[in-house]
Amino acid sequence: MAKRKSKQKRRSRERAARARAQRRKNSPALWLGLATVVAIVFVIVAIRYGRASQGTYLPPTDVAGHSETVPPSRILTQPMPISMFKHMLEHADGRGLPGVIISYNCEDFECEPDLIPRLEAIVQDYPDIAYLAPFPGMTAKLVVTRRGAQIVLDEFDEERIRDFIERGG
Repeated sequence: MAKRKSKQKRRSRERAARARAQRRKNSPALWLGLATVVAIVFVIVAIRYGRASQGTYLPPTDVAGHSETVPPSRILTQPMPISMFKHMLEHADGRGLPGVIISYNCEDFECEPDLIPRLEAIVQDYPDIAYLAPFPGMTAKLVVTRRGAQIVLDEFDEERIRDFIERGG
């Protein structure tokens, strides 16, 4: 008889535990916690990929997540993949000096007809470190980027671009 009561008590405890687990599973607090975690992850991802609260989207200045790939030329007519972009900031030729990348966005901004040829001429004057590539979607017309720094330009400014390439300023 003692065994029967022991079994009944155990079954009763198991049923109670299942009922508590079911209540926790359907708990509003659980769903609120889950929604909070999802919201935090969303914010972190949005900030990490450049779409900050100000609504700006610019090329990266860090090398985290770069790939060991090199573009086919210094002057590109297609966007450079972000992982490659970051590698060029680290090593302009894939091995040596840090690079500088001039990015332009003529899809969202009005560009003068001679803008790209003028930018190409600058890049050709710095064959060891400079690249030119479109960066569609960025919230600027021109951005010159080096590792850890960049300048944003509304208009072509050859002196500022060359100064940034040569001295980082």
